[in-house]
Amino acid sequence: MTGDQRETKGLGELRVLVVDDHDLFRTGLRNLLEEQGVNVVGEAQDGETAIRIAPDLAPDVVIMDLNMPGAGGVETTRRLASLAPLSRVVVLTISADDDDVMDAVMAGACGYLLKDSTIEEIAAGVRAAAAGRSFVSPQVVHHLLNRLRGSASAYEVPAPEDAKLSVRELEILRLVAEGCDNDEIAERLVLSPRTVKNHVSSILAKLDMDNRVQAAVYAVRQGLA
Repeated sequence: MTGDQRETKGLGELRVLVVDDHDLFRTGLRNLLEEQGVNVVGEAQDGETAIRIAPDLAPDVVIMDLNMPGAGGVETTRRLASLAPLSRVVVLTISADDDDVMDAVMAGACGYLLKDSTIEEIAAGVRAAAAGRSFVSPQVVHHLLNRLRGSASAYEVPAPEDAKLSVRELEILRLVAEGCDNDEIAERLVLSPRTVKNHVSSILAKLDMDNRVQAAVYAVRQGLA
């Protein structure tokens, strides 16, 4: 199923797996998501369980805790990329300062939310992830990009040598690195949101990257933003 097809589905049609080692939080999150109409098809108390059940459950979205015993959220995200490649991962973490958040970006997670996010924000993150878009807490984006700008060597993000972005794509990539979403980019460049979405998809394909946060990291590391 493509991102465009998932984008047309309601929350109740999307299959969601919740992964968190705290029973009370996991159960509470499941109840709140179901009150929003989200179809929670399973729970896992650790990464190993998630890795075992995800291929059979085939969730559209996996809501992933980072700090778990055994296989943590980053390792689990990375392994799910090959075991359940159609499942999108939304990380739900306690702190924007957690180093694992950056590792999760590089592992391919496409959503990054703090645990103090509202249930409406988490539901929006689920919908965005299912459609192949990134939904990121502003605090997380601000922290990550500031850290990158202050570091000369951390988190190198290589791109293919033949990745040639057009002038318009470079313009959009700079705005992505500023934390702008597609609607904001469209407004600033006087383009339609769909045109921006197509450009972002082209940028990710040329850079061989999974999501716009990885592209933003690349832009900062290359001095483009």
